[in-house]
Formats: sequence, structure tokens, C-alpha cells
Amino acid sequence: MSEQDGTVPAGGFGGGIQVMVVDDHPMWRDAVARDLAAAGCEVVATAGDGPQAVRRARAVVPQVLVLDLNLPGLPGAQVCKEVVGSHPGVRVLVLSASGEHADVLEAVKSGATGYLLKSASTEELLDAVRRTAAGEPVFTPGLAGLVLGEYRRLATEPAPATADEPGAPSLTDRETEVLRLVAKGLSYKQIAERLVISHRTVQNHVQNTLGKLQLHNRVELVRYAIERGLDDA
Repeated sequence: MSEQDGTVPAGGFGGGIQVMVVDDHPMWRDAVARDLAAAGCEVVATAGDGPQAVRRARAVVPQVLVLDLNLPGLPGAQVCKEVVGSHPGVRVLVLSASGEHADVLEAVKSGATGYLLKSASTEELLDAVRRTAAGEPVFTPGLAGLVLGEYRRLATEPAPATADEPGAPSLTDRETEVLRLVAKGLSYKQIAERLVISHRTVQNHVQNTLGKLQLHNRVELVRYAIERGLDDA
């Protein structure tokens, strides 16, 4: 790793998931990066504060950003919002010591795909990174229901203007079916099993739907579905 810019040369881990680790505690940050690298991930960058995290994430565009919330200079939730806003393809996995509901919901509304407590085991972290890279929502047990409740609450707020513009692209029957199951809180794996299709096919349907509706993340997608009553269909 370069002492100058905190980045790691590309290709160091044989095409593994490209991950960036952000935490203001050097020992913790290094330990997480080391565990991920040992598991075959490519740690493309690290950062120790908010502004540095935004700059480096925009420069390297990792597949997964493992992000602490309590950062100097710029809160982790704002880092998430700025990075996902400029690069919607980046998946954010919050790794925090806080299990406070307000922190979890703020992270989700900022665009985080998952939220894991720092008390999680290394195996749980590695599994969470893999699932986050695949676009699956990953939450510490007990938080998933809270997040689904927040999706429902968000349905009372105005949807993004682009989703309601006249002439918005229509979805195929299968895309609508997948969207309905996403709104019910099912994981991609559960949807694949329910519809007897592959996990990758579910991912493709979700990505196509996001593109058609000009939405950026799962939060906006679920809000769109709930507003149209698809979760009750």
C-alpha cells in the first residue's frame, strides 16, 4: 500500500472483489483490510477521515465501500451519500460500533446497502462483503425488520420526480414480479428460489428496473414499489 495516497496497485488479488476500507482507527482499519485481503479481496484503498474517504472512493471506485460512521471531517452517512450520489454502482457496507436505530436508518437513507456491527465475526464480515458486492441487503440480525419498516415509512414521502414523469418506461411482467418481492423484503437468493431462476437473473432484473425508472439504489426502488402498492400484491 502506498504511504502517499492509501491505494493498492490493481491486480493484487487475482480479480477478487475490489474493496475500500474507511475507519479513523488505524489498527482496526488495517486489521479489516488484512482480513479482506487474506480472503481474496482486492483492497484498492483505505482512508481515515471523511473528506479523504470521498476523494479516494471517487478516484478508485471500489465495488464495496466498508465504511465506519464516526469519522472526523465528514460523517460516514454523508460520505455514503456523496460517494453513491456520484457513483451509484458503489455498494456501501457500514461497519459500525453503533446499533442505534437512528444511525442505522440514516445510513440506509444515505444509500448504504448493508449495516453490520463491529461485534460481527470475521466470517460474518466476509460474507457481508460478498453479498453486498452482489447487491444484496445485509443487516446485523434484528435490524432487517427495522429497515423494512423504514422503507415503508419512506413511502409516505414524495418519490423522485423522474419516477413519476409521464411516459416513464414500463416494466416487464417479470421485472414487476421481482420488484414486488423486493418490496416485501425478500433477499435476492429468496427471490431466485421463489421464482425458480438464478441469483444472477434476479440481479439483472433489479439493475434493469433501476435503469428504466432512473432510480439509484434499493431504498428508492422499494419506496417506488410500496407507493404503488406492490408490496401488498
